[in-house]
Amino acid sequence: MMGTHQERVLVVMAHPDDPEFACGGTIARWVREGKYVGYVLITSGDKGSDDPTMTRERLMDIRENEQRAAARVLGVHEVHFLRYPDGELYPTMELRRDIVYHIRRFRPDILVCQDPTAYYFGDYYINHPDHRAAGEAALAAVFPLARDHLNFPEHLEQGLPPHKVPVVYIATTPNPTTWVDITDFLDIKLEAILQHKSQVKDPEALIERWKERLRTSDENGRVRYREGFRVMYLG
Repeated sequence: MMGTHQERVLVVMAHPDDPEFACGGTIARWVREGKYVGYVLITSGDKGSDDPTMTRERLMDIRENEQRAAARVLGVHEVHFLRYPDGELYPTMELRRDIVYHIRRFRPDILVCQDPTAYYFGDYYINHPDHRAAGEAALAAVFPLARDHLNFPEHLEQGLPPHKVPVVYIATTPNPTTWVDITDFLDIKLEAILQHKSQVKDPEALIERWKERLRTSDENGRVRYREGFRVMYLG
């Protein structure tokens, strides 16, 4: 009997907690639908603290452990950290190469990344420059770098042939084209977010803020929750 292909989703984002905030409900839904999900976190969030006694080394350890805990809550199968310096991210060829390595290793059917064009949201949030750099590098890695064998030929020597990513979900975008209903997965998304204790100062306020942000209603007036993406079908 022919085996069935398990759909693979690779989430490439800038910091620990970015996947949970951006699309934790969708990730939880995909895992429970049988998809195999992996994370690549480009930095370890090693500057995200207002504690004057905190060191980068200690914060890196804290945030990586928080990210692993959040991933376990969602059911994510693997987590990798590239450990680029937090707050100093640029879409360099080195970063693109490292993302291409993981694309060729993981061979995703879907890649999820951040929106490199999103400088701000409304009048309340300036998008972190690392988010934009991560999105630009991830999209460049998808096309054309991971696809073409003459890019980073050392990967061939490592047994990693080119890979064409067929579908890209761009999260945290001001211009979503697709909405994923996460009503049944809202609680698990919020539970995963709360694993990032170093970043959550007021859990109750955060929960209410995110419920309000994700809340909508269906054609029958019932309350639903959803996450938005710009989805690209690359064939």
